[in-house]
Amino acid sequence: MIYLGQDDIHQAGGITEWLDAIEAALRLYEAGDFQMPERLHVEKEDNVLLLMPCFTKEAFATKLVTLFPGNAERGVPVLTGLVVLNDIETGVPVALLDGATLTAMRTAAVASVGIRHLAPEGVRSLGLIGAGAQGYYQAWLACVSKGFTRLHVFDRSAEQARTLVERLSRVLPQTQIHQARSVEDLLTDSEVVITATTASEPVLPESRELLQGRHFVAIGSYQPHVRELPETLFGLLDTVLIDTEHALAESGDLIVPLRNGWIEADQVMTISRFLGGERPPQAATTLFKSVGMALFDVCAAKFVYDKAVAKGLGQKIKT
Repeated sequence: MIYLGQDDIHQAGGITEWLDAIEAALRLYEAGDFQMPERLHVEKEDNVLLLMPCFTKEAFATKLVTLFPGNAERGVPVLTGLVVLNDIETGVPVALLDGATLTAMRTAAVASVGIRHLAPEGVRSLGLIGAGAQGYYQAWLACVSKGFTRLHVFDRSAEQARTLVERLSRVLPQTQIHQARSVEDLLTDSEVVITATTASEPVLPESRELLQGRHFVAIGSYQPHVRELPETLFGLLDTVLIDTEHALAESGDLIVPLRNGWIEADQVMTISRFLGGERPPQAATTLFKSVGMALFDVCAAKFVYDKAVAKGLGQKIKT
């Protein structure tokens, strides 16, 4: 068995390869050729423990992950965890992977697959709301894969936003990166907008003028009482794309709009159906809502493991 840490995961494959691997996972989701039990979800106050197993024909993996929102104020990562990858024939563990890095990479890859297929051709400006660890990966993968030349970053903590701008400038030397003074300024300057926050209330304004004509990717809301998106946005949409059907029961950004009639159930469809050729009506304003699933983890872990073995990455662990 080998351990694959952050550097190993970063070095295992290129950004385009990551997107291709996750797009293959989305197509596998549509085909249904996998086994994914309902994830164990345990809450204690605002903190969450998730246990997420999944089987495919090639491998199976289990992710143990914790989400502690208060860690942001402690200077500790909000998301931590481990992924165990097992051989599908013998059940023998073959790799232990850093769960936070794998989750961040596969989540950003999911969002970037959405941008790859849903954002208009020729878009050049990206807005990122949320300067946490996930924001770094979201901006990095999106800018590299889509070729954004301008990136605008906003966070309610100006210091955190400034730190992220400096960090991203090192991996995106060809991109003009700006710290936005407000969400309104960010929307004015951005054609594609990613929300990657731990906020429980909408981080976008109730402004039709600022919201219309943009592609939005929302990844922050993973609980029924948590929302990033305002009511006005849903009035601009023909279709809401989601990564998994589980999102309908997990995210306040879907539960609240459906309950209040801001959108109807037949307006929501998985992006895997879209990739399979189904083309619903799409207004000038589009939304992709992602909550993630264990299928992404096992496919990402297998992808990283195979690349790492070929490149001689990782640290051997005696069992």
